[in-house]
Amino acid sequence: MARRYDPERRQRIIDAAIRIAEFKGIAALSHRTVAAEADVPLGSTTYHFASLDDLLVAALEQVNCEPRSAMTDWEDVLAEVGPAPAGESQQGGLSLADALTRLLEEYAHGGRGRIRLEYELYLAALRRPALQPVAAACCDEMAEVLGRYTSDLATARVLVALIDGLLLQILLTDRPFDRAAVRAALARVTGEL
Repeated sequence: MARRYDPERRQRIIDAAIRIAEFKGIAALSHRTVAAEADVPLGSTTYHFASLDDLLVAALEQVNCEPRSAMTDWEDVLAEVGPAPAGESQQGGLSLADALTRLLEEYAHGGRGRIRLEYELYLAALRRPALQPVAAACCDEMAEVLGRYTSDLATARVLVALIDGLLLQILLTDRPFDRAAVRAALARVTGEL
């Protein structure tokens, strides 16, 4: 029997892995479950991805590099703030704390499944060294973007850590988004009290 040409198979496998991780968690991910979800032969998953780590790296890269990724959305809103002058916090217009609060609120209301997926993939990097460079690159990209609106990169990195903590708390507690508390926390870091 001739081999069927299927140029989209690799992408279907990645998409299936993302769906499984989003709805069932990374623990449910195996070559077998991905093959069933993608409707491909089991051998196809191991042909395209020798290990689950290889598949997880591809999934994490795709989640972070989609055409309208979260960072693209964030850059659109942060453009309303304008870059901070060297050594100063932002003055006038939409404040950085207000812009970030708005973004986090939209993100939190946009579906917690997607947030869970992103954090599952990031946290998997703790035990899977192959994922660490991709997760680190995501944190670095976010710090770079936020750094355009803060007085220094160190402040941007603190904001990234705070944002991660706030989103994880929302996921863990399943509490509603508290706009005032989030804005106050962000304003402490940005100096907009």
